[in-house]
Amino acid sequence: MRRNSFGVLFFLKKNQLLKSGDAPVSMRITVNGQREEIRTKKSINPSLWNQAKECSRGRDRKSHDLNNYIESAQIRLSQLFNEMEQNGKTITAKILRNKFLGMDDEDRKTLIAFFNEHNEQCRKLIGIDYADITVRRYECCSRYLQELIQKKHGEDDLLLREVKGELVRDFEFFMKTEKKCQQNTVIRYMKCFKKVINLAIANEYISRNPFVGIKFHEVPVNKEFLTMEEITRITQKEFAIHRLELVRDVFLFSIWTGLAFIDVYNLKQEHIVTDNNGNFWIRKTREKTNNMCNIPLLSTPQQILKKYEGYPICEERGTLLPVMCNQKYNSYLKEIADLCGINKKLSTHTARYTFATVVALANNVSLSNVAKMLGHSSTRMTQHYAKVLDQSILKDMQKVEQKMNS
Repeated sequence: MRRNSFGVLFFLKKNQLLKSGDAPVSMRITVNGQREEIRTKKSINPSLWNQAKECSRGRDRKSHDLNNYIESAQIRLSQLFNEMEQNGKTITAKILRNKFLGMDDEDRKTLIAFFNEHNEQCRKLIGIDYADITVRRYECCSRYLQELIQKKHGEDDLLLREVKGELVRDFEFFMKTEKKCQQNTVIRYMKCFKKVINLAIANEYISRNPFVGIKFHEVPVNKEFLTMEEITRITQKEFAIHRLELVRDVFLFSIWTGLAFIDVYNLKQEHIVTDNNGNFWIRKTREKTNNMCNIPLLSTPQQILKKYEGYPICEERGTLLPVMCNQKYNSYLKEIADLCGINKKLSTHTARYTFATVVALANNVSLSNVAKMLGHSSTRMTQHYAKVLDQSILKDMQKVEQKMNS
């Protein structure tokens, strides 16, 4: 009968130093050439480590405790290996690792692994239950959490049963300080984190909710939109660089239709319909919410669509407009704002706010009709877009003045 090979190695993670300057000590278990690593939650000053003897050469209390741990771990692993081999059980590095940690299947669940499982399932549901941007937010949240765990605990992951309220508060602080996220962005990530934790609680992997007693409050944000004078300035501007002209046209199309970036990106011929009176409409479900948008296609967006008929990128992608990636699009919008003398931070969503505020509501389009065009399920969502314009205030006050004078 072929004997199993077995080995244990202790080493430092010198490329992942802790704030104190110490290096985390890792243990590698090898069985039949297969490896599994364990972060020991021990650390030592790299200058005291003797790799040849796999121990600390220091004489302080910390070095003494580390060396005792290493010796007892080697003995324990050897005992477990011998017992399993004598009993004829299957031995792998992973099985031996879990035996050493004394964990059953549920206890073995870790936060990042569980989070990534959730994200993989969500990615398979893109277009069914989730939008791509939502899944990418979950994936980004998972990466940020792992960065925090590596920085604070010197490990790649954390057992779900070890997740406490302290980690939740640390994550909020980490997002604000290390990642420089604004309050509302932090809350979006915290909601992702909380959803995964609730799923773990539902599966009984966590007994106590770490979010208990922790509340988050969004702050009101004053979204910028363009005036009609600024829209005209962008429309009439001649650009020597073709990419800026292309981005300008896509931006104007969004201003006159209210479509979000991803909906313009995926706009196809099948989404353009004609009613009984020969009027053109955009009828398309929103990528984000799957709600239907009904938008009359006015002359300006019709001209933009006609301009890009047969455009190579459109032909290749089967779409109506040659929309580039969001990052480049937003970057070029900043150039357009500078060239047009507009002192506002333009983004893909500025167009949607401008449509709701200046194009629709300022021209007395009802809130319910604006909600239908934006693909909102209720007018409560649309009220976020309902800005009070100076011109509407002036009109109302001029009416007051006329009544007073008469």
